[in-house]
Amino acid sequence: MDFSALNDALASKSYDQIADICDTLMLQVSSQGVIFQDEWPYAIHLLGHIYINDINSARFLWKRIPLAVKESQPEVVAAWKIGQKLWARDYAGVYEAIREFNWSPEAQGIVASFSEFYTKKMFELLVSAYSTISTQDTALFLGLNADDAANYALQRGWTLDLSSQMLTVKKQVVATEQKLDSSKLQRLTEYVFNLEH
Repeated sequence: MDFSALNDALASKSYDQIADICDTLMLQVSSQGVIFQDEWPYAIHLLGHIYINDINSARFLWKRIPLAVKESQPEVVAAWKIGQKLWARDYAGVYEAIREFNWSPEAQGIVASFSEFYTKKMFELLVSAYSTISTQDTALFLGLNADDAANYALQRGWTLDLSSQMLTVKKQVVATEQKLDSSKLQRLTEYVFNLEH
């Protein structure tokens, strides 16, 4: 099997392409009637789907993985554990699943990148959902201890009430682009023209 496209994507940290590359390779190999078990990068394939938040495809891939592979490759099970936690919306559990396994060198990059991406996504969720939140709850969503979560939030403009350990969320300023409607501009021009004449 030629995994050069997959290896190139991993080397260039193009993790958002991993799932598609693996799906395409799997279809090509399957169409040739080749049966693979141990040599297929199931953990990377699962992590690729998890990285792009395609949990349904990860679930279906998990169901297709042979039992012998699940029993002999703990990294495959560890990758799926992240998917399970995402499926259950167990925010703290996602981070636990990431931290509790010693990932292979091939998987370390995608797992680290996913963790960073997931933390940013959770922080954006907190910004949109809360005006104040405790440091403990923030820590739960960000997969950090309370002090690190407070520091993370403070670095992004939030404020902390030390006595209550409550963080005040700094809402992001959303720049809206106003679109120019040509028909409205035409009517305004005609109106001004009529006023002047």
